[in-house]
Amino acid sequence: MQPYLLSFLIFTPLAAALAAVFIPAGAVKTFRWLALAVSVLQVFVLVQLLATYHAGGLQHVEQQPWIVLSLGSWGVFRAEYFVGVDGLSMPLVALSVFVLLIATIASWQTTRQAKGYYILLLILNAAIIGSFVALDFLLFYLFFEFMLLPMFFLIAIWGGPRREYASIKFFLYTLLGSILILIVMIGLYISVHDPSSPGGLVHTFNLLHMADPSNIVSHAILDPHNVWRLGPLDARQWAFLLLFLGFAIKLPMVPLHTWLPDAHVEAPTPMSVLLAALLLKIGGYGLARIAMPIFPDAALYFSSFVAIMGVISIVYGSFNAMASKDLKRLIAYSSVAHMGFVLLGLAAVTPEGVNGAVYQMFSHGIISAMLFLVAGVVYDRTHDRTIAHYSGLSSRMPAYTAMVLVAFFASLGLPGFSGFIAEILVFLGAFKSASTNGLLHESLAIIATSGLVFGAAYYLWTLQRMFFGPFDLKGGIQPTQITDLTVREYIQLVPLALAALAFGVWPQPVLDIIDPFAQQFCEHVLTVGKSVTFKP
Repeated sequence: MQPYLLSFLIFTPLAAALAAVFIPAGAVKTFRWLALAVSVLQVFVLVQLLATYHAGGLQHVEQQPWIVLSLGSWGVFRAEYFVGVDGLSMPLVALSVFVLLIATIASWQTTRQAKGYYILLLILNAAIIGSFVALDFLLFYLFFEFMLLPMFFLIAIWGGPRREYASIKFFLYTLLGSILILIVMIGLYISVHDPSSPGGLVHTFNLLHMADPSNIVSHAILDPHNVWRLGPLDARQWAFLLLFLGFAIKLPMVPLHTWLPDAHVEAPTPMSVLLAALLLKIGGYGLARIAMPIFPDAALYFSSFVAIMGVISIVYGSFNAMASKDLKRLIAYSSVAHMGFVLLGLAAVTPEGVNGAVYQMFSHGIISAMLFLVAGVVYDRTHDRTIAHYSGLSSRMPAYTAMVLVAFFASLGLPGFSGFIAEILVFLGAFKSASTNGLLHESLAIIATSGLVFGAAYYLWTLQRMFFGPFDLKGGIQPTQITDLTVREYIQLVPLALAALAFGVWPQPVLDIIDPFAQQFCEHVLTVGKSVTFKP
């Protein structure tokens, strides 16, 4: 197993961003090729990762002391550079490398303030991958925060007419989620000690240690036997709720979703791709990596609540997608609905549900990237995304129509595409939960299936209005603006279309990676969660 592959993935874009600082601002082509070279190098590293990865536990682990401070009677402060991949993070790292390459190609036409754009894109690249591999809570939190500023400026400077409003809203919502996560992180740091240092009290941010209740200091605020309560809930239940809300904002979950449609509509197309395909997945990843394993008792207590919020997101997101007049807004609300399936799958705490939830994050990353790219195609030509302004585009843009058909059918969950595999596993897991662990009621799974009907409704209706019927343009759009795909657009869309189809026909390679994590996750949450009892 080759060492330092994960560090190479993280620090190569940071090194390239630093080098870009010293390149003259007018060298636009240099910035393009630099960003592309980084993405291509990351693809080669990813191939090495996948070639040496074997289904099982943590692999490619890198663990070194980062910050160690003696605090006297308070013990020792310890943080580590601790990274690794397993069945949860490996698919998301692969997705990140793939989508970041596509987003870099999609950025090829960016010439305004290109130096700042590509530096921010490279920083965002490192932060996304770092978040998916960090196993130290403080390290994760830093990468999580590093994503905030680049995306804020990328929307605020290169976005649409209401970019300032959308970027500030994105910043404030995400900052609120970060504060909630920070509160719990501090509480965990105070409450958890490093069992490998018996000579003295060593506080740690190690996520693996935090997931073991035996490492919690006696009488600490998050000690399972602590009697500290606020209202009807104990300290651990409040901590889980804060983490859940913090990650649910990022997911996003209804009613914490309102920043997402505005951010998507105003963001440039490559940033919409990264936002939907990768940044939203940090929310689901945080729940599966941090919130539920560290507080399995509270996760079981709130499982029905989490599932209900997931179902509400599915239904509400679908209704808003049907009512949307802007193509990008429709796709944004479809993402809200699809992320609801992640909540439902995780709340089921069954191998099928967790497999489906993680596969949904992987699949949705591919499909949503393609959806926002096809929306960007027509916007690049006409600067108009109003659905009612288009009709009969299939007669003038046959290749584009074919790509849209693939993206829409994959997103609505048509069999043969990756979205179907993810959603059917979530439904199976939710139904099985009712008969095995008793966490969810069958009615939640039944209501969630309505998302498939609504998805078919808003996608097929959009296809009918925009692509079929007589060719007609409104809103001042000229027929000369309607041209079919360029070579660069083929390069962006064809790999995504093939991936959505390939992982729908043959999902086993990805499920083989995810399944050991799903089995371990369910066993940990159910076994440890039920064994942790509170004193009255």
